[in-house]
Amino acid sequence: MSTPKKGTGDNAGSGERRYSSVVVDGPQQAPSRAMLRAVGFTDADFRKSQIGIASTWSMVTPCNMHIDGLARAAAAGADGAGGKAILFNTITVSDGISMGTPGMRYSLVSREVIADSIETVVAAEGFDGFVAIGGCDKNMPGCVMAMARLNRPSVFVYGGTIQPGAERRDIVSVFEAVGAVAGGKMSALQLLEVERTAIPGPGSCGGMYTANTMASAIEAMGLSLPNSSGQEAVSSQKHEDALRAGAAVVELVKRGIRPSEILSKEAFENAITVVIAVGGSTNAVLHLPAMAHEAGIALTLDDFTRIGQRVPVLADLRPSGKYSMSELVAIGGIQPLMKLLLDAGLLHGQCLTVSGRTLAENLASVAPYPAGQTIIRPLENPLKKDSHLVVLYGNLAPEGAVAKISGKEGLRFQGSARVFGSEEQAQAAILDGTVVAGDVVVIRYEGPRGGPGMREMLSPTSAIVGKGLGDKVALITDGRFSGGSHGFVVGHVSPEAAVGGPIALLRDGDRITIDAERRTIDVDLPPAELDRRRNGWRPPASTAPMGVLSKYAQLVGSASLGAVTTRR
Repeated sequence: MSTPKKGTGDNAGSGERRYSSVVVDGPQQAPSRAMLRAVGFTDADFRKSQIGIASTWSMVTPCNMHIDGLARAAAAGADGAGGKAILFNTITVSDGISMGTPGMRYSLVSREVIADSIETVVAAEGFDGFVAIGGCDKNMPGCVMAMARLNRPSVFVYGGTIQPGAERRDIVSVFEAVGAVAGGKMSALQLLEVERTAIPGPGSCGGMYTANTMASAIEAMGLSLPNSSGQEAVSSQKHEDALRAGAAVVELVKRGIRPSEILSKEAFENAITVVIAVGGSTNAVLHLPAMAHEAGIALTLDDFTRIGQRVPVLADLRPSGKYSMSELVAIGGIQPLMKLLLDAGLLHGQCLTVSGRTLAENLASVAPYPAGQTIIRPLENPLKKDSHLVVLYGNLAPEGAVAKISGKEGLRFQGSARVFGSEEQAQAAILDGTVVAGDVVVIRYEGPRGGPGMREMLSPTSAIVGKGLGDKVALITDGRFSGGSHGFVVGHVSPEAAVGGPIALLRDGDRITIDAERRTIDVDLPPAELDRRRNGWRPPASTAPMGVLSKYAQLVGSASLGAVTTRR
Protein backbone atom coordinates (compact mmCIF):
# COMPACT_ATOMS: atom_id res chain seq x y z
CA MET A 1 0.00 0.00 0.00
CA SER A 2 1.18 3.56 -0.66
CA THR A 3 2.29 5.84 2.15
CA PRO A 4 -0.22 8.58 3.07
CA LYS A 5 0.83 11.92 1.65
CA LYS A 6 -0.01 15.50 2.42
CA GLY A 7 -2.98 17.00 0.62
CA THR A 8 -4.14 20.58 0.16
CA GLY A 9 -4.39 22.27 3.56
CA ASP A 10 -3.04 19.27 5.50
CA ASN A 11 -1.67 21.53 8.26
CA ALA A 12 -5.12 22.80 9.13
CA GLY A 13 -7.17 21.74 12.15
CA SER A 14 -7.50 18.17 13.34
CA GLY A 15 -9.99 15.35 13.70
CA GLU A 16 -13.38 15.38 12.01
CA ARG A 17 -13.24 19.12 11.31
CA ARG A 18 -9.67 19.22 10.14
CA TYR A 19 -10.33 21.80 7.42
CA SER A 20 -13.68 23.41 8.21
CA SER A 21 -12.57 24.48 11.68
CA VAL A 22 -10.11 26.89 10.10
CA VAL A 23 -12.98 28.51 8.19
CA VAL A 24 -15.68 28.74 10.87
CA ASP A 25 -14.13 28.61 14.36
CA GLY A 26 -13.31 31.60 16.56
CA PRO A 27 -14.38 35.26 16.71
CA GLN A 28 -12.22 36.17 13.75
CA GLN A 29 -14.27 33.85 11.50
CA ALA A 30 -17.60 35.53 12.26
CA PRO A 31 -17.80 36.90 8.68
CA SER A 32 -17.46 33.35 7.33
CA ARG A 33 -20.22 32.11 9.62
CA ALA A 34 -22.44 35.01 8.63
CA MET A 35 -22.13 34.10 4.96
CA LEU A 36 -22.86 30.44 5.70
CA ARG A 37 -25.94 31.28 7.78
CA ALA A 38 -27.40 32.82 4.64
CA VAL A 39 -27.11 29.48 2.80
CA GLY A 40 -28.82 27.59 5.60
CA PHE A 41 -26.31 26.90 8.39
CA THR A 42 -27.56 26.81 11.99
CA ASP A 43 -25.49 27.09 15.15
CA ALA A 44 -25.34 23.29 15.37
CA ASP A 45 -24.04 22.97 11.79
CA PHE A 46 -20.83 24.83 12.63
CA ARG A 47 -19.88 21.94 14.89
CA LYS A 48 -20.29 19.33 12.15
CA SER A 49 -17.82 18.13 9.54
CA GLN A 50 -18.53 19.87 6.24
CA ILE A 51 -19.10 17.56 3.27
CA GLY A 52 -18.94 18.97 -0.23
CA ILE A 53 -21.16 17.40 -2.88
CA ALA A 54 -19.50 17.96 -6.26
CA SER A 55 -22.22 17.59 -8.87
CA THR A 56 -21.65 17.45 -12.61
CA TRP A 57 -25.35 18.00 -13.31
CA SER A 58 -26.34 19.81 -16.48
CA MET A 59 -28.82 19.58 -19.31
CA VAL A 60 -25.91 19.49 -21.76
CA THR A 61 -26.10 15.71 -22.10
CA PRO A 62 -28.35 12.79 -21.13
CA CYS A 63 -25.38 11.32 -19.26
CA ASN A 64 -25.67 14.02 -16.58
CA MET A 65 -29.23 15.31 -16.80
CA HIS A 66 -30.34 13.37 -13.70
CA ILE A 67 -27.33 13.96 -11.45
CA ASP A 68 -28.99 16.83 -9.57
CA GLY A 69 -31.23 14.23 -7.95
CA LEU A 70 -28.28 12.02 -7.07
CA ALA A 71 -26.49 15.03 -5.58
CA ARG A 72 -29.47 15.78 -3.35
CA ALA A 73 -29.52 12.13 -2.27
CA ALA A 74 -25.80 12.23 -1.43
CA ALA A 75 -26.37 15.42 0.58
CA ALA A 76 -29.21 13.77 2.48
CA GLY A 77 -26.95 10.81 3.22
CA ALA A 78 -24.22 13.07 4.59
CA ASP A 79 -26.66 15.10 6.68
CA GLY A 80 -28.31 11.97 8.03
CA ALA A 81 -24.93 10.62 9.14
CA GLY A 82 -24.14 13.75 11.16
CA GLY A 83 -22.30 15.88 8.60
CA LYS A 84 -23.29 19.15 6.97
CA ALA A 85 -23.57 18.85 3.19
CA ILE A 86 -22.89 21.71 0.79
CA LEU A 87 -23.74 21.22 -2.89
CA PHE A 88 -21.77 22.79 -5.70
CA ASN A 89 -21.51 22.23 -9.43
CA THR A 90 -18.78 21.82 -11.97
CA ILE A 91 -19.00 21.63 -15.76
CA THR A 92 -19.38 18.80 -18.19
CA VAL A 93 -19.27 18.65 -21.97
CA SER A 94 -20.84 16.01 -24.21
CA ASP A 95 -18.54 13.91 -26.34
CA GLY A 96 -21.48 12.38 -28.18
CA ILE A 97 -22.83 15.79 -29.20
CA SER A 98 -19.51 17.46 -30.04
CA MET A 99 -18.03 14.38 -31.78
CA GLY A 100 -16.69 15.12 -35.25
CA THR A 101 -16.80 18.89 -34.73
CA PRO A 102 -14.25 21.47 -33.53
CA GLY A 103 -16.03 21.45 -30.17
CA MET A 104 -14.62 17.99 -29.47
CA ARG A 105 -11.25 19.68 -28.86
CA TYR A 106 -12.65 20.77 -25.50
CA SER A 107 -13.49 17.26 -24.32
CA LEU A 108 -10.17 16.16 -22.84
CA VAL A 109 -9.51 19.74 -21.77
CA SER A 110 -12.68 19.50 -19.65
CA ARG A 111 -11.09 16.71 -17.60
CA GLU A 112 -8.52 19.21 -16.34
CA VAL A 113 -11.09 21.99 -15.86
CA ILE A 114 -13.26 19.65 -13.77
CA ALA A 115 -10.34 18.48 -11.61
CA ASP A 116 -9.17 22.07 -11.16
CA SER A 117 -12.63 23.36 -10.26
CA ILE A 118 -13.37 20.65 -7.69
CA GLU A 119 -9.95 21.16 -6.12
CA THR A 120 -10.56 24.92 -6.06
CA VAL A 121 -13.95 24.77 -4.34
CA VAL A 122 -13.11 22.04 -1.81
CA ALA A 123 -9.82 23.66 -0.79
CA ALA A 124 -11.15 27.22 -0.75
CA GLU A 125 -14.23 26.39 1.33
CA GLY A 126 -12.48 24.07 3.77
CA PHE A 127 -14.59 20.96 3.25
CA ASP A 128 -13.58 18.04 5.44
CA GLY A 129 -14.62 15.49 2.86
CA PHE A 130 -16.64 15.30 -0.32
CA VAL A 131 -18.69 13.20 -2.71
CA ALA A 132 -17.96 13.56 -6.43
CA ILE A 133 -20.67 12.48 -8.87
CA GLY A 134 -19.82 11.93 -12.53
CA GLY A 135 -21.79 10.50 -15.42
CA CYS A 136 -19.80 11.07 -18.61
CA ASP A 137 -16.39 10.25 -19.99
CA LYS A 138 -14.15 13.09 -18.80
CA ASN A 139 -15.92 14.22 -15.66
CA MET A 140 -15.30 10.81 -14.10
CA PRO A 141 -11.48 10.81 -14.27
CA GLY A 142 -11.62 14.55 -13.55
CA CYS A 143 -13.43 13.80 -10.27
CA VAL A 144 -10.87 11.16 -9.31
CA MET A 145 -7.94 13.41 -10.17
CA ALA A 146 -9.35 16.00 -7.78
CA MET A 147 -9.83 13.35 -5.10
CA ALA A 148 -6.18 12.32 -5.44
CA ARG A 149 -4.88 15.90 -5.40
CA LEU A 150 -6.90 16.98 -2.37
CA ASN A 151 -6.33 13.75 -0.43
CA ARG A 152 -9.39 14.34 1.74
CA PRO A 153 -11.93 11.62 2.61
CA SER A 154 -14.07 11.25 -0.50
CA VAL A 155 -16.26 8.87 -2.48
CA PHE A 156 -17.04 8.78 -6.18
CA VAL A 157 -20.59 8.05 -7.36
CA TYR A 158 -21.23 6.93 -10.93
CA GLY A 159 -24.35 8.42 -12.50
CA GLY A 160 -25.26 5.06 -14.04
CA THR A 161 -25.77 3.56 -17.46
CA ILE A 162 -28.58 4.40 -19.85
CA GLN A 163 -31.27 1.90 -20.72
CA PRO A 164 -31.14 0.52 -24.28
CA GLY A 165 -33.15 2.18 -27.02
CA ALA A 166 -35.52 0.44 -29.38
CA GLU A 167 -34.06 -2.77 -30.86
CA ARG A 168 -31.21 -2.50 -28.30
CA ARG A 169 -29.83 0.62 -29.98
CA ASP A 170 -27.41 3.10 -28.45
CA ILE A 171 -25.42 6.15 -29.57
CA VAL A 172 -22.92 4.06 -31.55
CA SER A 173 -25.85 2.66 -33.54
CA VAL A 174 -26.46 6.20 -34.78
CA PHE A 175 -22.82 6.85 -35.72
CA GLU A 176 -22.63 3.56 -37.62
CA ALA A 177 -25.95 4.28 -39.32
CA VAL A 178 -24.36 7.42 -40.80
CA GLY A 179 -21.72 5.23 -42.44
CA ALA A 180 -24.38 2.79 -43.58
CA VAL A 181 -26.25 5.60 -45.36
CA ALA A 182 -23.02 6.70 -47.07
CA GLY A 183 -22.41 3.09 -48.10
CA GLY A 184 -25.89 2.73 -49.58
CA LYS A 185 -26.94 0.17 -46.98
CA MET A 186 -29.54 2.32 -45.21
CA SER A 187 -31.97 5.02 -46.29
CA ALA A 188 -32.18 8.51 -44.84
CA LEU A 189 -35.60 7.61 -43.42
CA GLN A 190 -34.14 4.59 -41.62
CA LEU A 191 -31.36 6.78 -40.22
CA LEU A 192 -33.97 9.17 -38.84
CA GLU A 193 -35.75 6.28 -37.12
CA VAL A 194 -32.45 5.15 -35.50
CA GLU A 195 -31.74 8.74 -34.44
CA ARG A 196 -35.16 9.08 -32.81
CA THR A 197 -35.01 5.84 -30.83
CA ALA A 198 -31.39 5.28 -29.77
CA ILE A 199 -31.32 7.47 -26.64
CA PRO A 200 -34.41 6.87 -24.48
CA GLY A 201 -33.47 8.94 -21.43
CA PRO A 202 -30.85 9.68 -18.76
CA GLY A 203 -27.60 7.80 -18.32
CA SER A 204 -24.22 7.16 -19.86
CA CYS A 205 -23.73 5.54 -23.27
CA GLY A 206 -24.91 1.96 -23.03
CA GLY A 207 -21.99 -0.27 -24.05
CA MET A 208 -18.61 -0.84 -22.46
CA TYR A 209 -17.64 2.55 -23.78
CA THR A 210 -15.52 5.04 -21.85
CA ALA A 211 -18.05 5.98 -19.15
CA ASN A 212 -18.87 2.41 -18.15
CA THR A 213 -15.20 1.49 -18.50
CA MET A 214 -14.10 4.23 -16.11
CA ALA A 215 -16.94 3.48 -13.68
CA SER A 216 -15.76 -0.14 -13.55
CA ALA A 217 -12.14 0.93 -13.11
CA ILE A 218 -12.96 3.39 -10.32
CA GLU A 219 -14.95 0.75 -8.45
CA ALA A 220 -12.11 -1.75 -8.90
CA MET A 221 -9.59 0.68 -7.43
CA GLY A 222 -11.80 1.20 -4.39
CA LEU A 223 -13.01 4.80 -4.77
CA SER A 224 -16.72 4.03 -5.16
CA LEU A 225 -18.99 1.84 -3.09
CA PRO A 226 -19.52 -1.78 -4.18
CA ASN A 227 -21.65 -2.07 -7.33
CA SER A 228 -21.73 1.69 -8.04
CA SER A 229 -20.66 0.91 -11.60
CA GLY A 230 -23.37 -1.72 -12.07
CA GLN A 231 -26.61 0.25 -11.81
CA GLU A 232 -28.90 1.95 -14.30
CA ALA A 233 -29.14 5.73 -14.09
CA VAL A 234 -32.89 5.61 -13.59
CA SER A 235 -33.22 3.15 -10.72
CA SER A 236 -33.82 3.00 -6.99
CA GLN A 237 -30.44 1.28 -6.66
CA LYS A 238 -28.63 4.33 -8.06
CA HIS A 239 -30.49 6.68 -5.72
CA GLU A 240 -29.53 4.43 -2.80
CA ASP A 241 -25.91 4.37 -3.97
CA ALA A 242 -25.75 8.18 -3.78
CA LEU A 243 -27.46 8.21 -0.37
CA ARG A 244 -24.97 5.67 0.99
CA ALA A 245 -22.04 7.57 -0.49
CA GLY A 246 -22.92 10.68 1.49
CA ALA A 247 -23.02 8.67 4.72
CA ALA A 248 -19.83 6.81 3.78
CA VAL A 249 -17.84 10.05 3.48
CA VAL A 250 -18.85 11.09 6.99
CA GLU A 251 -17.60 7.73 8.24
CA LEU A 252 -14.34 8.11 6.29
CA VAL A 253 -13.87 11.53 7.91
CA LYS A 254 -14.39 10.01 11.35
CA ARG A 255 -11.87 7.26 10.63
CA GLY A 256 -9.40 9.54 8.85
CA ILE A 257 -9.31 7.36 5.71
CA ARG A 258 -8.05 9.34 2.74
CA PRO A 259 -7.46 8.50 -0.94
CA SER A 260 -3.72 8.07 -0.33
CA GLU A 261 -4.53 4.99 1.74
CA ILE A 262 -6.63 3.57 -1.09
CA LEU A 263 -4.76 4.60 -4.25
CA SER A 264 -1.82 2.23 -4.17
CA LYS A 265 -0.04 0.78 -7.19
CA GLU A 266 -1.95 -2.43 -6.50
CA ALA A 267 -5.26 -0.54 -6.65
CA PHE A 268 -4.39 0.75 -10.11
CA GLU A 269 -3.39 -2.76 -11.15
CA ASN A 270 -6.84 -3.91 -10.04
CA ALA A 271 -8.37 -1.22 -12.22
CA ILE A 272 -6.33 -2.29 -15.26
CA THR A 273 -7.27 -5.93 -14.67
CA VAL A 274 -11.00 -5.16 -14.61
CA VAL A 275 -10.76 -2.87 -17.64
CA ILE A 276 -9.19 -5.71 -19.62
CA ALA A 277 -11.65 -8.33 -18.39
CA VAL A 278 -14.65 -6.19 -19.44
CA GLY A 279 -13.11 -5.29 -22.82
CA GLY A 280 -12.95 -1.61 -21.89
CA SER A 281 -12.12 1.56 -23.77
CA THR A 282 -8.65 2.64 -24.91
CA ASN A 283 -9.33 5.86 -22.99
CA ALA A 284 -8.50 3.91 -19.83
CA VAL A 285 -4.88 3.92 -21.04
CA LEU A 286 -5.07 7.72 -21.02
CA HIS A 287 -7.08 8.33 -17.85
CA LEU A 288 -5.59 5.78 -15.44
CA PRO A 289 -2.01 7.12 -15.86
CA ALA A 290 -3.35 10.66 -15.37
CA MET A 291 -5.17 9.64 -12.19
CA ALA A 292 -2.08 7.79 -10.96
CA HIS A 293 0.06 10.86 -11.67
CA GLU A 294 -2.13 12.97 -9.39
CA ALA A 295 -1.84 10.30 -6.70
CA GLY A 296 1.95 10.13 -6.98
CA ILE A 297 1.85 6.56 -8.31
CA ALA A 298 4.12 5.51 -11.20
CA LEU A 299 1.92 3.88 -13.85
CA THR A 300 3.23 3.37 -17.37
CA LEU A 301 2.09 1.92 -20.67
CA ASP A 302 4.25 -1.11 -19.94
CA ASP A 303 2.10 -1.86 -16.88
CA PHE A 304 -0.84 -2.39 -19.23
CA THR A 305 1.23 -4.81 -21.30
CA ARG A 306 2.52 -6.70 -18.25
CA ILE A 307 -0.94 -7.15 -16.75
CA GLY A 308 -2.51 -7.79 -20.14
CA GLN A 309 -0.35 -10.83 -20.72
CA ARG A 310 -2.13 -12.72 -17.92
CA VAL A 311 -5.65 -11.25 -17.90
CA PRO A 312 -8.23 -12.46 -20.47
CA VAL A 313 -11.17 -10.60 -22.01
CA LEU A 314 -14.31 -12.18 -20.54
CA ALA A 315 -17.16 -9.74 -21.24
CA ASP A 316 -19.07 -9.95 -24.52
CA LEU A 317 -20.02 -6.28 -24.44
CA ARG A 318 -20.39 -3.60 -27.06
CA PRO A 319 -18.87 -2.11 -29.14
CA SER A 320 -17.13 -5.25 -30.44
CA GLY A 321 -19.39 -7.61 -28.49
CA LYS A 322 -23.11 -8.34 -28.32
CA TYR A 323 -24.51 -7.06 -25.03
CA SER A 324 -25.19 -3.71 -23.38
CA MET A 325 -24.15 -2.57 -19.92
CA SER A 326 -27.81 -2.61 -18.90
CA GLU A 327 -27.89 -6.34 -19.63
CA LEU A 328 -24.78 -6.85 -17.49
CA VAL A 329 -26.45 -4.86 -14.70
CA ALA A 330 -29.42 -7.24 -14.85
CA ILE A 331 -27.20 -10.23 -13.96
CA GLY A 332 -25.21 -8.52 -11.19
CA GLY A 333 -22.89 -5.91 -12.70
CA ILE A 334 -19.13 -6.34 -12.33
CA GLN A 335 -19.11 -7.59 -8.73
CA PRO A 336 -19.37 -11.30 -9.65
CA LEU A 337 -16.71 -10.76 -12.32
CA MET A 338 -14.40 -9.19 -9.74
CA LYS A 339 -15.04 -12.13 -7.39
CA LEU A 340 -14.12 -14.49 -10.23
CA LEU A 341 -10.90 -12.57 -10.88
CA LEU A 342 -10.07 -12.42 -7.17
CA ASP A 343 -10.55 -16.15 -6.73
CA ALA A 344 -8.23 -16.71 -9.70
CA GLY A 345 -5.50 -14.62 -8.06
CA LEU A 346 -5.79 -11.81 -10.60
CA LEU A 347 -6.82 -9.06 -8.15
CA HIS A 348 -5.12 -7.69 -5.03
CA GLY A 349 -7.73 -8.40 -2.38
CA GLN A 350 -5.92 -6.61 0.44
CA CYS A 351 -6.52 -3.15 -1.05
CA LEU A 352 -8.57 -0.79 1.12
CA THR A 353 -11.76 0.73 -0.33
CA VAL A 354 -14.09 3.61 0.55
CA SER A 355 -16.42 1.15 2.25
CA GLY A 356 -13.77 1.00 4.98
CA ARG A 357 -13.22 -2.64 4.12
CA THR A 358 -10.79 -4.36 1.79
CA LEU A 359 -11.71 -5.41 -1.72
CA ALA A 360 -11.72 -9.05 -0.63
CA GLU A 361 -14.07 -8.25 2.25
CA ASN A 362 -16.42 -6.41 -0.10
CA LEU A 363 -16.53 -9.41 -2.43
CA ALA A 364 -16.74 -12.15 0.21
CA SER A 365 -20.51 -12.62 0.00
CA VAL A 366 -20.99 -11.87 -3.71
CA ALA A 367 -22.91 -14.61 -5.51
CA PRO A 368 -21.82 -15.88 -8.94
CA TYR A 369 -23.62 -14.94 -12.12
CA PRO A 370 -26.81 -16.90 -12.82
CA ALA A 371 -26.37 -20.21 -14.61
CA GLY A 372 -26.75 -20.03 -18.36
CA GLN A 373 -25.82 -16.37 -18.82
CA THR A 374 -23.58 -15.68 -21.82
CA ILE A 375 -22.45 -12.11 -21.16
CA ILE A 376 -19.41 -13.01 -19.02
CA ARG A 377 -17.36 -15.97 -20.20
CA PRO A 378 -15.66 -18.42 -17.81
CA LEU A 379 -11.91 -18.04 -17.37
CA GLU A 380 -11.29 -21.31 -19.22
CA ASN A 381 -13.22 -20.08 -22.28
CA PRO A 382 -12.43 -16.37 -22.71
CA LEU A 383 -13.25 -14.19 -25.68
CA LYS A 384 -9.54 -13.45 -25.87
CA LYS A 385 -6.83 -15.08 -23.78
CA ASP A 386 -4.98 -11.81 -23.21
CA SER A 387 -5.65 -8.09 -23.32
CA HIS A 388 -7.45 -6.35 -26.16
CA LEU A 389 -5.54 -3.17 -25.22
CA VAL A 390 -2.27 -3.58 -27.05
CA VAL A 391 0.57 -1.09 -26.58
CA LEU A 392 2.65 -0.83 -29.76
CA TYR A 393 6.12 0.56 -30.31
CA GLY A 394 8.14 1.10 -33.48
CA ASN A 395 9.60 3.74 -35.74
CA LEU A 396 6.12 5.32 -36.01
CA ALA A 397 5.57 5.42 -32.24
CA PRO A 398 8.85 5.48 -30.28
CA GLU A 399 6.95 6.50 -27.10
CA GLY A 400 4.10 4.08 -27.74
CA ALA A 401 0.63 3.84 -29.27
CA VAL A 402 -2.52 2.06 -28.14
CA ALA A 403 -4.54 -0.37 -30.23
CA LYS A 404 -7.87 -1.98 -29.39
CA ILE A 405 -7.64 -5.51 -30.80
CA SER A 406 -10.62 -7.71 -30.04
CA GLY A 407 -9.32 -10.43 -32.35
CA LYS A 408 -12.26 -10.11 -34.74
CA GLU A 409 -10.39 -7.65 -36.96
CA GLY A 410 -7.24 -9.80 -37.16
CA LEU A 411 -3.86 -9.41 -35.52
CA ARG A 412 -1.83 -7.90 -38.36
CA PHE A 413 -2.49 -5.24 -40.97
CA GLN A 414 -0.27 -3.95 -43.72
CA GLY A 415 -1.34 -1.27 -46.13
CA SER A 416 -0.66 2.03 -47.83
CA ALA A 417 -0.87 5.28 -45.95
CA ARG A 418 -3.60 7.71 -46.85
CA VAL A 419 -2.67 10.81 -44.90
CA PHE A 420 -4.98 13.53 -43.54
CA GLY A 421 -4.24 16.61 -41.48
CA SER A 422 -7.52 16.57 -39.58
CA GLU A 423 -10.48 14.40 -38.67
CA GLU A 424 -12.78 16.36 -40.99
CA GLN A 425 -10.57 15.68 -44.02
CA ALA A 426 -10.47 11.97 -43.25
CA GLN A 427 -14.22 11.73 -42.62
CA ALA A 428 -15.00 13.34 -45.97
CA ALA A 429 -12.66 10.94 -47.77
CA ILE A 430 -14.17 7.91 -46.05
CA LEU A 431 -17.73 8.92 -46.88
CA ASP A 432 -17.04 9.88 -50.52
CA GLY A 433 -15.24 6.61 -51.30
CA THR A 434 -11.68 7.97 -51.54
CA VAL A 435 -10.63 5.56 -48.79
CA VAL A 436 -10.60 2.00 -50.12
CA ALA A 437 -9.75 -1.48 -48.91
CA GLY A 438 -6.06 -1.84 -48.08
CA ASP A 439 -5.62 1.75 -46.91
CA VAL A 440 -4.17 2.79 -43.58
CA VAL A 441 -5.98 6.03 -42.80
CA VAL A 442 -3.59 8.40 -41.00
CA ILE A 443 -5.18 11.26 -39.04
CA ARG A 444 -2.54 13.54 -37.57
CA TYR A 445 -2.24 16.91 -35.82
CA GLU A 446 -5.06 15.74 -33.53
CA GLY A 447 -2.88 15.00 -30.48
CA PRO A 448 -3.09 16.68 -27.04
CA ARG A 449 -1.02 19.66 -28.19
CA GLY A 450 -1.72 19.61 -31.91
CA GLY A 451 -5.51 19.42 -31.80
CA PRO A 452 -5.34 20.89 -29.29
CA GLY A 453 -7.32 18.48 -27.16
CA MET A 454 -6.82 15.02 -28.69
CA ARG A 455 -10.23 14.57 -30.28
CA GLU A 456 -11.92 11.17 -30.38
CA MET A 457 -12.28 9.57 -33.81
CA LEU A 458 -15.67 7.90 -33.40
CA SER A 459 -17.09 9.49 -36.53
CA PRO A 460 -14.43 8.13 -38.94
CA THR A 461 -14.19 4.72 -37.28
CA SER A 462 -17.99 4.37 -37.31
CA ALA A 463 -18.11 5.47 -40.94
CA ILE A 464 -15.51 2.82 -41.83
CA VAL A 465 -17.52 0.13 -40.07
CA GLY A 466 -20.81 1.40 -41.49
CA LYS A 467 -19.41 1.24 -45.03
CA GLY A 468 -18.37 -2.39 -44.51
CA LEU A 469 -14.63 -1.66 -44.38
CA GLY A 470 -14.05 -2.52 -40.71
CA ASP A 471 -11.79 -5.49 -41.50
CA LYS A 472 -10.32 -3.98 -44.69
CA VAL A 473 -9.07 -0.57 -43.54
CA ALA A 474 -6.86 0.38 -40.59
CA LEU A 475 -6.78 3.81 -38.95
CA ILE A 476 -3.93 5.34 -36.97
CA THR A 477 -3.91 8.71 -35.23
CA ASP A 478 -2.18 10.83 -32.63
CA GLY A 479 -5.72 11.55 -31.46
CA ARG A 480 -7.74 9.03 -29.51
CA PHE A 481 -10.85 6.91 -29.81
CA SER A 482 -14.24 6.80 -28.22
CA GLY A 483 -15.01 3.69 -26.24
CA GLY A 484 -17.53 3.07 -29.01
CA SER A 485 -14.84 2.71 -31.67
CA HIS A 486 -13.91 -0.70 -33.00
CA GLY A 487 -12.10 -2.12 -36.00
CA PHE A 488 -8.35 -2.10 -36.67
CA VAL A 489 -7.61 1.21 -34.97
CA VAL A 490 -4.49 2.60 -33.30
CA GLY A 491 -4.48 5.84 -31.30
CA HIS A 492 -2.33 7.87 -28.92
CA VAL A 493 0.59 7.65 -31.40
CA SER A 494 3.45 9.33 -29.53
CA PRO A 495 5.29 11.60 -30.00
CA GLU A 496 2.43 13.41 -31.72
CA ALA A 497 2.72 15.18 -35.05
CA ALA A 498 2.63 18.68 -33.56
CA VAL A 499 5.97 18.12 -31.82
CA GLY A 500 7.57 16.49 -34.87
CA GLY A 501 6.77 12.87 -34.08
CA PRO A 502 7.29 10.37 -36.92
CA ILE A 503 3.56 10.40 -37.77
CA ALA A 504 4.15 13.97 -39.02
CA LEU A 505 6.59 12.65 -41.62
CA LEU A 506 4.26 10.18 -43.36
CA ARG A 507 3.22 10.59 -46.99
CA ASP A 508 0.53 8.99 -49.11
CA GLY A 509 1.61 5.55 -50.26
CA ASP A 510 4.07 4.80 -47.45
CA ARG A 511 3.76 1.15 -46.42
CA ILE A 512 2.69 0.73 -42.80
CA THR A 513 2.65 -2.50 -40.82
CA ILE A 514 0.71 -2.96 -37.58
CA ASP A 515 1.46 -6.23 -35.78
CA ALA A 516 -0.53 -6.85 -32.60
CA GLU A 517 1.31 -10.08 -31.81
CA ARG A 518 4.75 -8.48 -31.99
CA ARG A 519 3.29 -5.22 -30.58
CA THR A 520 4.87 -3.12 -33.31
CA ILE A 521 3.86 -0.26 -35.60
CA ASP A 522 6.32 0.68 -38.33
CA VAL A 523 6.59 2.48 -41.63
CA ASP A 524 8.74 0.83 -44.28
CA LEU A 525 11.26 3.65 -44.57
CA PRO A 526 14.98 3.65 -43.76
CA PRO A 527 16.20 5.90 -40.93
CA ALA A 528 18.00 8.13 -43.43
CA GLU A 529 14.74 8.90 -45.26
CA LEU A 530 12.95 9.66 -42.01
CA ASP A 531 15.83 11.97 -41.02
CA ARG A 532 15.65 13.72 -44.42
CA ARG A 533 11.91 14.32 -44.02
CA ARG A 534 12.37 15.47 -40.44
CA ASN A 535 14.90 18.09 -41.53
CA GLY A 536 12.32 19.50 -43.92
CA TRP A 537 9.41 19.44 -41.47
CA ARG A 538 8.10 22.66 -39.95
CA PRO A 539 5.46 22.82 -37.20
CA PRO A 540 2.09 24.18 -38.34
CA ALA A 541 0.67 27.39 -36.97
CA SER A 542 -1.37 27.02 -33.80
CA THR A 543 -5.11 26.62 -34.27
CA ALA A 544 -5.71 28.03 -30.76
CA PRO A 545 -3.99 31.41 -30.41
CA MET A 546 -5.76 32.29 -27.14
CA GLY A 547 -8.17 30.99 -24.53
CA VAL A 548 -8.39 27.67 -22.73
CA LEU A 549 -7.20 25.61 -25.70
CA SER A 550 -4.09 27.76 -25.97
CA LYS A 551 -3.35 27.36 -22.26
CA TYR A 552 -3.91 23.63 -22.53
CA ALA A 553 -1.60 23.27 -25.54
CA GLN A 554 1.19 25.04 -23.66
CA LEU A 555 0.82 22.86 -20.54
CA VAL A 556 -0.17 19.41 -21.74
CA GLY A 557 2.25 16.50 -21.85
CA SER A 558 2.46 13.40 -24.02
CA ALA A 559 -0.47 11.03 -24.38
CA SER A 560 1.93 8.26 -23.39
CA LEU A 561 2.02 9.82 -19.91
CA GLY A 562 -1.72 10.49 -19.63
CA ALA A 563 -1.82 13.94 -21.27
CA VAL A 564 -1.57 15.67 -17.89
CA THR A 565 -1.15 19.39 -17.32
CA THR A 566 0.29 19.25 -13.81
CA ARG A 567 3.90 18.52 -12.93
CA ARG A 568 5.55 16.74 -10.02
